[in-house]
Amino acid sequence: MALAVTSSSTAISGSSFSRSGPSSDPKALQICSFRLSELSHVSQRRYSLKSLKAESHTRNDSLVTRASTLITPEVEEKEEDVEDFEQLAKKLEEASPLEIMDKALQKFRSNIAIAFSGAEDVALIEYARLTGRPFRVFSLDTGRLNPETYRLFDAVEKQYGIRIEYTFPDAVEVQALVRNKGLFSFYEDGHQECCRVRKVRPLRRALKGLKAWITGQRKDQSPGTRSEIPIVQVDPVFEGLDGGVGSLVKWNPLANVEGGDVWNFLRTMDVPVNALHAQGYVSIGCEPCTRPVLPGQHEREGRWWWEDAKAKECGLHKGNIKKEDDTTADLAPAIVHDIFESNNVVALSRGGIENLLKLGNRKEPWLVVLYAPWCPFCQAMEASYVELAEKLAVKGVKVAKFRADGDQKEFAKQELQLGSFPTILLFPKSAPRAIKYPSEHRDVDSLMSFVNLLR
Repeated sequence: MALAVTSSSTAISGSSFSRSGPSSDPKALQICSFRLSELSHVSQRRYSLKSLKAESHTRNDSLVTRASTLITPEVEEKEEDVEDFEQLAKKLEEASPLEIMDKALQKFRSNIAIAFSGAEDVALIEYARLTGRPFRVFSLDTGRLNPETYRLFDAVEKQYGIRIEYTFPDAVEVQALVRNKGLFSFYEDGHQECCRVRKVRPLRRALKGLKAWITGQRKDQSPGTRSEIPIVQVDPVFEGLDGGVGSLVKWNPLANVEGGDVWNFLRTMDVPVNALHAQGYVSIGCEPCTRPVLPGQHEREGRWWWEDAKAKECGLHKGNIKKEDDTTADLAPAIVHDIFESNNVVALSRGGIENLLKLGNRKEPWLVVLYAPWCPFCQAMEASYVELAEKLAVKGVKVAKFRADGDQKEFAKQELQLGSFPTILLFPKSAPRAIKYPSEHRDVDSLMSFVNLLR
């Protein structure tokens, strides 16, 4: 997401994360007073330093007495307002997104900004507008966004009369990553490194100019990582303007709102939305790491689809991910049932697929799917593949499957053209190399046409 700050027609002018002037509300500026432990009061000790003048060159007893009191501690116990954001989150649990947004903007004024990455985050800007208060918007431009996302940014600026302030990744870091690993290294070694360079570090820089930020996180977005996000919290990962742990507050006005309700709100208010939504995209990030989801799939399945679905976060909301208790993790291991179970589908071993690779002249063509049983896209095409196997059985085409995750993944990448799951290969009778099926359409008719044209 791009990081930018903006204002409504009554908002603060200027294009930087500047600090506002004195506030009439002292609580709004006391970010450093967050309750980070069981302490409920803050004691401050000041020391008063008295000047020493040589009033006499003659030493006497009174000088010794005065010397012992040159630094006189003046202990001043001062109770400060210590905000309990856990209690505030409980109070706001039944509040509407509009009420939560109003509370956030009222409390932090110009020191808070909305994190905007497109998609449904337009709802946050609309709620901010409805409060009638000044608001700011920021966004992270990773350099890898879809063209439709950039067009949405422009439409939102025109709709609300604002200027989104963008934060960009460090050019030197991006250059080093691309030169060392290429443009698409995340497909091979995971998305975390690229996200760290293009998103997390730019966000860290931007948040250092704020005391609070507003996100569009919802509990139903990711059952594995977002099911327990509060309405408001002390940010567990990033630092704010005053620095140090606890110097930044994170607001999630949509935490308790379901995705369907957000979309009803967007349609009702007739606000701009990302054109990719009409193409099956739900959760939208960078172009190489986002794809449409299939009917019935969860929205986060369209993000980093080649990786473990349990921890699909880029690092911006890393605090959502909880570590499993090592003492109980092994007691209830996840059971993943195999797929593509059919008498017409041959299960190939490592040796079997290697023999198939070596054969120059095969008696019949082979169609092989490289799969992982936990992969939702593999699961989604199971019925089509089994039906296809039945039809090809009478045409003299062998249909097989090869489980290519785990220990076999590196082999499949190097020898079998595996890019992501599922990968479908056709081994013609005479061609020395397998032909990779290039399309995302995995229905029976599309696969049958591919086989008939090449077998």
